[in-house]
Order: sequence, then C-alpha cells, then structure tokens
Amino acid sequence: MQFIDQSVIEVEAGKGGDGIVAFRREKYVPAGGPSGGNGGKGGSVIFVADSNLQTLLDFRYKHLFKAENGERGGPNNCTGAGGKDLIIEVPCGTAVYDAGTSALLCDLVTPGQVFRVAEGGKGGLGNQHFLSNRNRVPEYALPGLEGEKKVLRLELKLLAEVGIIGLPNAGKSTLISSLSAARPKIADYPFTTLIPNLGVVRKPTGDGTVFADIPGLIEGASHGAGLGHDFLRHIERTRVLLHLIDATSEDVIADFHTIQEELKAYGRGLAKRPQILALNKIDAVDRETVDLEALATQLNHLALAPVFIISAVTRTGLDPMMQEIWRILDEVNALEAAEVAV
Repeated sequence: MQFIDQSVIEVEAGKGGDGIVAFRREKYVPAGGPSGGNGGKGGSVIFVADSNLQTLLDFRYKHLFKAENGERGGPNNCTGAGGKDLIIEVPCGTAVYDAGTSALLCDLVTPGQVFRVAEGGKGGLGNQHFLSNRNRVPEYALPGLEGEKKVLRLELKLLAEVGIIGLPNAGKSTLISSLSAARPKIADYPFTTLIPNLGVVRKPTGDGTVFADIPGLIEGASHGAGLGHDFLRHIERTRVLLHLIDATSEDVIADFHTIQEELKAYGRGLAKRPQILALNKIDAVDRETVDLEALATQLNHLALAPVFIISAVTRTGLDPMMQEIWRILDEVNALEAAEVAV
C-alpha cells in the first residue's frame, strides 16, 4: 500500500431544491389557495476520522467530492426531499486546511470525530409561503441556494507518542524492528526508509505505545532538502523524541547539532519537546579508539537530556533506555491530565 500523506481536493455541497408555484385544484373547493411546497436542503460534505485508515491514498486519483442536491418542492404543500450528505472517511491525524488561505479548518484526531466542512444549500420557498392578506394568489417561488464549495488541503500527521529521529542510516529502522513487530526495510545505505514506519511497543503494564520511525533528516531538511521536509510534520504530535546517533560516525557531535538545528528551524515546538539521546551501533565501534562514555557525557552536557549507549542489533542497553522513555511519557501524560483538570 502506498503511503500518501498530502492531497488537495475540492468539495461541493448539494444545491437546495427550488420551491414551486402551485395552487389547489380540488373539486368543491372554489377558492383553492397556493400550495407550492419548499425545496429540500442540499446534502452537506462531512469528514469522519476512521482508525482503520492509515494513508490518504483514496484521494490520490479522485479530487472532486460532491454531495446530492435537494429535490424541488411538490404540490399540496409537499417539501422536496433533502439531498444525502456525503461522508468522507479520513485517517485519524488528518488536518484539513483551506487551500487558498492555509487556515486550519479542523484536526481530526479522535476515532469517530466528525466535522461538517461544507454546508448544503437551503431549499427555496414555495409560493404557499408568501400567502398574505394583500397577496392572496402569489405566483412566485424562490430557487434553492447553492451549497458551499471549497478547495481543501489534507495533511496526515501520524499519531505516535515517540518519534525516532536521526540522520540517514543511524539505525532507526533496526531499532523499531527490535522494539516492536514492525518489519521495515533495512539496508546498509542511506535513505533506506522512504516512508514513516509505525510500530507498537508494549509497556511493562501491557499497554501499547506507538513509535514512529521518521525517514532520515539531513542538513536543510526544514527548508526542503532531502526527505525531511515532507516528514517532519509526523513528529509534531509526538510526546517524546528519541534522537538516534550513529556511534561509528566520524563526527558524532556535528551529527547531533545537525538534527537539533533542523528541529529549531522547523519550529512548531519540536526543539522543546522532551528528548532522549542514544548512541547506536556500539557493536561496530572500536572501543580502543572511541571513548563512548566520554561522548555520552559530552552529549549530555550539550543536550541536557539523558544519553544511552545502545546497539539496536544486539539489543544492548535497550532496557534502561525504554525505562526512561516510559518514565518521561508518564510525566507528560500526568501533566496533560492536570492541565485538563484545571
């Protein structure tokens, strides 16, 4: 299945039905009055968040979505049938923007969340509505109103509590495969991962936590370089960032600064998100030439964040790192609960 996380579509609500001009024509009713019914309301366009969807693939080839029009009124004061609403299902985590102004219209996060994005047009009034003492024989009715039309930009932002970030080939895919049942593509060359991968990692309590492996960032990612600009949005919703650093790199400190600068440049609070650092691939490091403990201490002073020395391949050091992740998540969740209570 293709991973599509952006799309531009056009939605059009249904037009309201026209009111009609009609008069009663009944036997033994010599003064039959107006009886033209109102038109039915046009159908609306409604978005619904569906937890079973993972991509915006359905919008790759279809770009126009139109609800049904309302039917015209009938004689004998009959109101026309309303148009059927058009229900559009989107993945949880879909943000809907006005394509012209870039204004955020809604953010569909919770399964089953509903948002009426385009309102159907009102039905026109039939001539029976205009009966008065001055006008006993109204011979006019109103047409139905047009439904709303909008051009929308859909953006999918993955719902994950922990985002795994780092330079290409830092071992992110290997780590998520070691922690969960996810089986992303793994190879010994950069940019192996071209789409975000999700994996569910079990807490000691048995609850599942979603981890997201974000495709490798490079210098300039926040301005469109490499793959990062397209996928940085997927860590906007994360509560904790796990910054993976290749311990075999020629300049570990420079690698650290590269990612941090991109987080700052992208904005949206990513640079202030709680972080954990992990020096990965220690199984491939020559301990006689590389002092891992000294590197970890230096990174700790720079990041003011916990630093762990791990190997995703051999699973060395993963348990202490995961305990720290669970601790931070519990703190963040408790803080959010307290804010809601206030």
